[in-house]
Amino acid sequence: MSAISQRKITVVGAGFVGMTAAQRCAQQNLCAEVVLIDILEGRPQGIALDLNQAAAVDGYTTRVTGTNDPADTYDSDIFIVTAGLPRKPGMSRSDLLEVNGKVMSAVAEYIRNGSPDAFVIVITNPLDTMVHLMRAKLGFPGRRVMGMAGVLDSARFSWFIAEATGSNVKDVDAMVLGAHGDSMVPMEKYCTVNGVELGALVPKDKIDAMVERTRKGGGEIVSLLKTGSAFYAPASAGVAMAASILNDERRLLPCACLLNGEYGFEGVYTGVPAILGKNGVEQIVELPMPTEARIQMQKTVGEVQLDIDALRDLGLL
Repeated sequence: MSAISQRKITVVGAGFVGMTAAQRCAQQNLCAEVVLIDILEGRPQGIALDLNQAAAVDGYTTRVTGTNDPADTYDSDIFIVTAGLPRKPGMSRSDLLEVNGKVMSAVAEYIRNGSPDAFVIVITNPLDTMVHLMRAKLGFPGRRVMGMAGVLDSARFSWFIAEATGSNVKDVDAMVLGAHGDSMVPMEKYCTVNGVELGALVPKDKIDAMVERTRKGGGEIVSLLKTGSAFYAPASAGVAMAASILNDERRLLPCACLLNGEYGFEGVYTGVPAILGKNGVEQIVELPMPTEARIQMQKTVGEVQLDIDALRDLGLL
């Protein structure tokens, strides 16, 4: 891994998630340069100029480069891929399959050509399917290609728990596994408030309501915004993963990883707890799971597999 003075992070896509991720990377001084790339001429350049001017106020030293040229991304240490069409009200994440699949294929080509040693974090929806496609197109080891899902979903669950218990969200630990979608698997057994199990603080019916709200968390924001989707929390989640890799923090974070027998699945991406460090996915942690959760995991992986089959039918895999 490069020293901080030489590190380079590329954020693909200058929409709300991408521009916020670029801002988070710069403010945390994660690297010497953040490259923000988009197909729209002027947009990444304008955002980069704005962020570089903000550095005079906030005091960060990271330089932001806005570009439309893939060559400017070459030799990046890590890519945070946000490009693609966001959901609109009434759309499922799977509705984005074809258009965003084509975007992933195009991005993978210049990552493979110009940054063959990079780590890749995919945020684009439908998340688990897009990271599966990205890895297939890149041909990189699975440990270097992962998806941001569980960090965001767990953050949503954490906030709902904090609201329900009247506690500080900093004291909440939540865990959400499975696909980034309505079939995700919030693991209430592993949710605590400063070490106290959730079930000791909140009755079962309230926990069930929080679980359902977590599953619909992205859709709730889409319906409220009407013309967009969530961006602050997704960007923060992706940058947290990048920081754990770049700084070898070895944080245990739920994210979409390539499974090779773990949890009983082979050759498919889905959300599981993983330790992220200088080698990417250092370890996938297998949690003891009650029967109901195992059934839910079977369902969630089944839905990912349906989307992967659809990609093949579309000729994208």
